[in-house]
Amino acid sequence: MRKSTFLCFIIVLVLPVVSSTEKDSPDSFRIEVQDEEDDDFEVLGLLYSESEHENKVTVNVDEFGAVGDGLSDDTQAFVNAWKQACTSKNSVFLVPEGRVYLVNATRFRGPCAEKLVIQIDGTIVAPDDPKKWDTKNPRIWLGFYNLTRVYFQGDGIIDGSGSNWWAASCKKNKANPCKGAPTALTIDDSSAVRVKGITIRNSQQMHFVISRCESVRVSGVEVSSPGDSPNTDGIHITGSTNVVLENCKIGTGDDCISIVNGSSNIKMKNIYCGPGHGISIGSLGKNNSTGIVEKVVVDKAFLHDTTNGLRIKTWQGGSGYVRSVRYQNVRMDNVSNPIIIDQFYCDSPTSCQNQTSAVEISQIVYRDISGTSRTKEAMKFACSDTVPCTKILLDNINLQRKNGTVETFCNSASGSVSGNVQPPADCLLSSDKEDERSREYIVHTEL
Repeated sequence: MRKSTFLCFIIVLVLPVVSSTEKDSPDSFRIEVQDEEDDDFEVLGLLYSESEHENKVTVNVDEFGAVGDGLSDDTQAFVNAWKQACTSKNSVFLVPEGRVYLVNATRFRGPCAEKLVIQIDGTIVAPDDPKKWDTKNPRIWLGFYNLTRVYFQGDGIIDGSGSNWWAASCKKNKANPCKGAPTALTIDDSSAVRVKGITIRNSQQMHFVISRCESVRVSGVEVSSPGDSPNTDGIHITGSTNVVLENCKIGTGDDCISIVNGSSNIKMKNIYCGPGHGISIGSLGKNNSTGIVEKVVVDKAFLHDTTNGLRIKTWQGGSGYVRSVRYQNVRMDNVSNPIIIDQFYCDSPTSCQNQTSAVEISQIVYRDISGTSRTKEAMKFACSDTVPCTKILLDNINLQRKNGTVETFCNSASGSVSGNVQPPADCLLSSDKEDERSREYIVHTEL
């Protein structure tokens, strides 16, 4: 069975979800196979077709001297193969199956000839000694830049060999200096990108960064690292628009998905998250910066044993806004802080100073969210007194606690409720007529 089919077995949820009376565990969910899209599929207005993969010119890294024994340095072979593939129309940059390629920090730059396919069927591993890392690329391992209409695919693995990096982190040992580490896979300044089926694991820090991109579809991708691996975000989206993540299974030591400044029209569907810190917008506003995120949809997700669920996090002192966000059809199992907006986020070794400015948060919809909370506060809206959270809609929420009761916390947050909402959120209700019309501002963010 191919891995892409296997992923569909484990992450696609059938809705409506089971009732709160059924056992709250992954086994209580009915799973069915959901077919991938048709061979002809549209990525936000840009059409790809399987027929485009015909008559391809294969550029195999082995033919450029790659050894593939996991010990020999295959970096130059990859660089030389890339030069050939990038300049050849209808080419396939092939990393063949059954072999392990040791590759150092490398930047694969475009623009390239039309219809490039990057076929990863083998395993690519990073050097495991931070002291020997290329100082010219401290934050990059495999970086791809300035590409258009490119297709990443395969059943292969990108392995960051991150354990020594995690051990050197200040979050593992406060005596260690706090410093950045490489991202396993970066796609930057690119458009019309498809990523399908690959596995990214054990990254030094972030696993997969989509930066300054337009029109990206990621499907059937698996991301994994231990739950205690620091700063290992699964998929991180920054400065990008029109991005779809679907049928992905993510388990890391940080956010499963993080969306930060300059990102809009982001849709996530059929997402499995856990372990990790949940699905996050932010952090935004650090060091008094401006953060803007809008038009985000999470539709059908299952979060299991995560330290947060659906989270929006901003620092005091920032500016900008988060708005037009919709979370729907989400199931939680033993999740801390299932629903949380935190305008007082402070991921710092020292306490953060109180400030009056803040990133504005409004037009946030939570619909058909259910499951179990590990914390007493199942819903928390900790908002700024000077820049309150407004137009929050809770519609059919059912969050319970296996041992104990749950409650909702509000500070400077207003909105409305619809249907059954558990725990009750009376603290959110506002007499403001504009907020009471919150059913009118259902977020229109279909992609």
